[in-house]
Order: sequence, then C-alpha cells, then structure tokens
Amino acid sequence: MSTTLIADALMESFVIEGGRALSGRVAAAGNKNGALPILAATVMATEPVVLGNVPRIRDVETMLELLADIGAEIEWVGPNQVRVDSANAINPDLDPELCSRIRASFLLAAPLLARLGRASVPPPGGDVIGRRRLDPHIHALAELGVEIELNGRFEMRTDGLRGRRIFLDEASVMATENAIMAAAVAQGETVIGNAACEPHVQDLCRFLCSLGASIEGIGSNVLRIRGVQRLTGGEWRIAPEHIEVASFIGLAAVTGGDVTVDDVVVDDLVSILPVFARLGIHVELGEVSVRVPPGQQLKVEDDLGDQIPKIEDGPWPAFPADLTSIALAVATQAEGTVLIFEKMFENRLFFVDKLVSMGARIILCDPHRAVVTGPAKLYGQRMASPDIRAGMAMLIAGLCAEGISTIGNVGEIDRGYERIDERLRALGARIERVENV
Repeated sequence: MSTTLIADALMESFVIEGGRALSGRVAAAGNKNGALPILAATVMATEPVVLGNVPRIRDVETMLELLADIGAEIEWVGPNQVRVDSANAINPDLDPELCSRIRASFLLAAPLLARLGRASVPPPGGDVIGRRRLDPHIHALAELGVEIELNGRFEMRTDGLRGRRIFLDEASVMATENAIMAAAVAQGETVIGNAACEPHVQDLCRFLCSLGASIEGIGSNVLRIRGVQRLTGGEWRIAPEHIEVASFIGLAAVTGGDVTVDDVVVDDLVSILPVFARLGIHVELGEVSVRVPPGQQLKVEDDLGDQIPKIEDGPWPAFPADLTSIALAVATQAEGTVLIFEKMFENRLFFVDKLVSMGARIILCDPHRAVVTGPAKLYGQRMASPDIRAGMAMLIAGLCAEGISTIGNVGEIDRGYERIDERLRALGARIERVENV
C-alpha cells in the first residue's frame, strides 16, 4: 500500500446500518503478528523466501516498504503470496517515517545485526495504548553481544553475536522475537527464559527452523537455540490469525448470526473459548473451523456464590490482551455484570466512552478496569477508531446497534483486518466505506 493509499484510508469512514444477523462462511486471514516478524526474518535468509497467507493490511505493507528501503526485492506473486529476496539488503539505516507507522519496525534490529553487524533504528510507532517498553529488547540484544547507543535513534553494533543465557524481565512478544532471531545465527547456544510463547512466536520459530535454525522448546516459555552459520531460503505459509477468528466469533454472537470461520487452528483458541463461554457464547468446533450457531442467549456466568466474574488478560496462554476490547463490546450485549481487567496497557480501555455514548452501561473504574452490565440497547453514533482493536469493538457495537453508526479513522482498523468491510458484506452486514466530507 502506497503512502497515498495509507493517507486515503485515514480519511475514510465506515457507515454501518446495525441490527442485521450475520450469516455465512469466512476464511481467517494470516496472522498479522506472525507475518511481521517472519517478514523481518527474511533479511537473514541467504536465498529468496516465498511467504503464503500474508494478510494484505497496512502494517504488512509498511513492513514491505521498510524491507524495500533497505535493499530487499519484493514481489507479490499471488493475492496473498509475497517473494522476498534480501541479497541486496545492505542498508542498516531504517527510515524514520516508515518506522513511525508501526511498532514492528523494531523487529528489524536483530536481522540487520545478524546480517550486517549494524542497525540504526528510529523509535517505533504503533497503537497508542500505553507505555510499551523497549527495555527487554535492548537488554536481550546486549546480552548477545550488541553495543547500543541511544541518540534519537537506537545505534547498534556487534563484532559477532554470541549465545548466552537470557532471562527476559517481562514476557514481551517482540523482545522474544528479536532475541530468537539474533540467537538463531549467534555463535554457541542461547537459552531464553520467560520467553513469550504466543501462537505467532511459535510460527516464527517454526519458520526459522524451516530455513535451518535449531530451536527447542517451541510453545514453552524456555527456548534453547543453537546458533547456525547461515539460514537458507524456502517457502512458508503464515498461520491464521486467532485474534481475527475470535473477533468474528464475537461479531456473529452479538448479531444473532450463523457464521462459520474456516482455516482455523483450533488449538490457538484454547484460552479464548472458555472466556467467551463465560459471556454465553457457545461454538461448534471442526478440525479447521469454528461455527457460531444462531440465536445465542448471551448471559454472563457468575463466579461461585453469585459473585461478579472477571475477565483478565495476560501473556499466553492467558486470555490475549488484544481481545479485551472485543470481550468488552460483547459483554455489553450479555445479561449480567462482568469486570474487564486489562492489566497490560493503561490506555487500552480509553475508547469505552464511545460505547457509553451508544447506550452501553460501562463504568471505567481506572485505566485498567471497566465494569460492564448488560444487555444494553445500543444506538448508532459517530465515532473514530483510536487503535486496531478498539476499532473492531466499535464495529461490533455498530453492527448490533439500532440505526446508523459512522466510524472514522478506519485506517487504524485496516492495519489489522484485511478488507474487513468487504468480508462483512459477504456475511450480510450493511457496511460501506466512504470518504470523509
């Protein structure tokens, strides 16, 4: 997506006519947070890499622009298939404007250090959902033999990556990914403790192993990596996006629809479905699909003694932080009261005033906690999306509201959900993308 197209997306809105049950089948897109580190890791490959199931979203397009800017050759060879040849990726200085668009730009630090021994990385952008520390990245890379200076940019150099025993002070997904990529070609063995183990971290590990890396403990919070001299090329299919799957489950349930999501890794829903069940959502699982039957009677399941239950997020395999906004929107339509406790990001819940303006009964206790009582009859309103997941929560609210809702700044939603308006229309939603006037 060009800079012009990105600017256009920021000037567009979704106009939604609510009150229609969604029905039909939809295929899960590739995992955004899996595609971004895997694309970054192609810099380390000595031969071309062809990636399939790549989501055509803004963040991916920005990562591809960053790769092209440092010299990689990029070619879309299919609707969701891209070929990356990093033979000429010899520029260690990342473009500050491109980096300001996505937080994942920092994932290029380890691949550039592994390939060139140097990386100059501006501060990254991304969702404004609270402080997002870079300290675990810096500490891990320093342990592996990287010298780092901060002077408006992160200036990093190494005379050779060396394996070490590392303990991350938080289970940061991106810090784990940077450490994995650096360790994959470091001299000797690296052990990463308190590693993040989300599905997309696992996908990165398996991709690197397909190129020749040696990684043990995939899926656990302790990774043992034996460095290899080089990574080859090859082909890889990005795993499906479990956050998107859960978003469609929520959309179907609040509209009373009958929706089947295909191309699903059912195991990736292990911590998600029990939480949705506490809101009254029940699904039917296939081998690679999940169906939301029609006529869901959404009702909050109280804790023992009729106590108010709590939905809280945490590192995998806890309930994902990216789904707290979606769970909150669903809870507005469930009978009962529930506490949403977003522990990881202090600005994540600041969009709830938009849902309150629609008629939702929500008390924002503090930056991390909101009490939701439902069901509430929602009415269409004008809103603007502050981040990817808040935008999806607004879409959920708009689709079950009475009347017309307008959601501005849809470029934020486009960062994480591929052609969401087209795919929702295919399920029967009345949603149009319009230019702001």
